[in-house]
Amino acid sequence: MGKTGAFIDHARKGPDKEPPSERLAHFREFERRLPVLAAREQGARCMNCGVPTCHGGCPLGNAIPDFNDLVYRDKWRAASASLHATNNFPEVTGRVCPAPCEAACVLELQSSPVTIRSLERECADRAFEEGWVQPQPAERRTGKRVAVVGSGPAGLACAQELARMGHDVTVLERDDRLGGLMRYGIPDFKLEKSLIDRRIEQMRAEGVSFRTGVSVGRDVTIASLCATHDAVVLATGATIPRDLAVPGREFSGVHFAMPFLAQANRAAAGDSVRDAIDAKGLRVLILGGGDTGSDCLGTSLRQGAASVVQLEIAPRPPEARGANEHWPNWPWIFRESTSQEEGGAREFAVRTERFTGDAQGRVTGVECARIAWEGGAMHDTGERVRFDADLVLLAMGFVAPESSAWTGTALTTDPRGNIQADWGRFATSEPRVYACGDARRGQSLVVWAIAEGRACARAVSEGFGPLAL
Repeated sequence: MGKTGAFIDHARKGPDKEPPSERLAHFREFERRLPVLAAREQGARCMNCGVPTCHGGCPLGNAIPDFNDLVYRDKWRAASASLHATNNFPEVTGRVCPAPCEAACVLELQSSPVTIRSLERECADRAFEEGWVQPQPAERRTGKRVAVVGSGPAGLACAQELARMGHDVTVLERDDRLGGLMRYGIPDFKLEKSLIDRRIEQMRAEGVSFRTGVSVGRDVTIASLCATHDAVVLATGATIPRDLAVPGREFSGVHFAMPFLAQANRAAAGDSVRDAIDAKGLRVLILGGGDTGSDCLGTSLRQGAASVVQLEIAPRPPEARGANEHWPNWPWIFRESTSQEEGGAREFAVRTERFTGDAQGRVTGVECARIAWEGGAMHDTGERVRFDADLVLLAMGFVAPESSAWTGTALTTDPRGNIQADWGRFATSEPRVYACGDARRGQSLVVWAIAEGRACARAVSEGFGPLAL
């Protein structure tokens, strides 16, 4: 695998990006392509480890050393085939996955892992450019009908796998366009939506049917779907946002992150958006330091915010792995997203105590307590700090799926409100109803959603018996 000693000869290098001053003027992707020779050099850095720990870091089990080696040897079509064998949407994970595989790379011990995610993106993009990605319709049909509720990464991966097994699959989506979180939750500057559209066309050619604007639980019920299908898969995501019950929460100008991001994505698609939440000229506060908060930051800067401050309740992470951050586990270390490279400020170890507002009921700021963390416990330092704001975005994660989708059923949920279904079987308490993705496991990564969708498809097909496999 790779070239002996290449990790010594070649330093880790990812693709170049447009300077922030340029990319803030648009919502398009700004990461440039990695030149072929540079990509081959990065693939050569793979060390042919006796135990490829990168496999353990990847929820999909991608054959990472294999496609690294094939890239190095300039066998791009074979590299793409290897990648697509385990990942339905490598062009997506190659853009938005945090790359736990890289954290598990042996070279991470020297803080220079193989650029696995960048190579994944290059393989996928080149495969489309060369016409290697073609529909893979089933050779025979089983006659079994499956309804998949939700068109996010879990639902789409499940639907594609089921269709390739020969089942008749219909995907139901309540929004006007397909893609779920990928469509309306991730900004275009991280994932342009044409990438979703071309995958949808591939799936249509493989026999998947799509129905948009259909809200399960309102327009149709689980019972009616079960009456017309042999199985139903719930892949609705975990879309209930975590709220903040503090004084002043009722002031106007305090919004959840997802409506803000969805409206920005609709505007980028050319849609007319009424009563848009727009950051232009405003002092923006973002509560939450994860991916969603980072996406809000990049979007606010592109909309022309006067200032942006991102508040995190957690302490500032260390620069390197701590004594308990053992490789190859995912380390809690300081990271800077591409949006955080572009501007704004970050404040750590602050707890929001109250929102303040004016006589018209508009938010004017946030009062916070400085906190200290000791032994995993949070302590109030007694120090208070105020941040002025005209717009506050709550980006503190998601707590559970919306139960309205299964109104009228006896579906069992876990203590957090996720649909109860064991990994491997994915069967819920309702006969012939399955669940996968964030709706089952809770808020997680796109790569985990794809893995769950693929595994759920296998479980559904096994439930039909050996003739349906």
